[in-house]
Amino acid sequence: MSIQLIVAGIGTEIGKTVTSAVLVEALQADYWKPIQSGALEDSDTATVRRLVSNATTRFHPEAYRLTQPLSPHAAAELDGIEIHLEHINVPQTSNTLIIELAGGLLVPLNDRDLSIDWVTQSGLPVVLVSRNYLGSINHTLLSVEACRSRRIPLMGLIFNGPTVPATEQFILNYTGLRCLGRISQETEITSEVVQSYARQIDSDWITTFQSPH
Repeated sequence: MSIQLIVAGIGTEIGKTVTSAVLVEALQADYWKPIQSGALEDSDTATVRRLVSNATTRFHPEAYRLTQPLSPHAAAELDGIEIHLEHINVPQTSNTLIIELAGGLLVPLNDRDLSIDWVTQSGLPVVLVSRNYLGSINHTLLSVEACRSRRIPLMGLIFNGPTVPATEQFILNYTGLRCLGRISQETEITSEVVQSYARQIDSDWITTFQSPH
């Protein structure tokens, strides 16, 4: 069974790229980052490619490659272009596809649209990445509320970074979402580290997930 899913974070620098690499490796899935802002020579696509070891994964080109490491709407303006939702088309593949968003769900893409508008339009389910820090409960719950208010199906949560059991348990109890995995704070992220976490991912949640749509 193949599925398309979106990896979204509760903010920026949350660990979406590492999480995406782990899911790509665990599911031998394809990878796609619709919008890359800055770091074009060392993009998130290049990072995931470096961290993934299986021979099945294909890496699909970004819809937008922006030169500045800014919010997509600001980076696009500096590059003299405008991002249009209708130009962000999910790649065609028969394989499972992991889609990594840029920044958080409410990041602006232009003067009118946010990332969550494209997610809503896509109709695809979301895996939400949370990272423990002061304020992360608030940011996680707001992200969950934003998805639920737009009827975006949530597959569950992946916690990245230092573990705080009380924080994680509150989030899981309050939202009723499933914990799909945990990625600890690592001194270095290598392909071997990604493989070790990939082996811990139970892919049953993919096949048993039922979208409310």
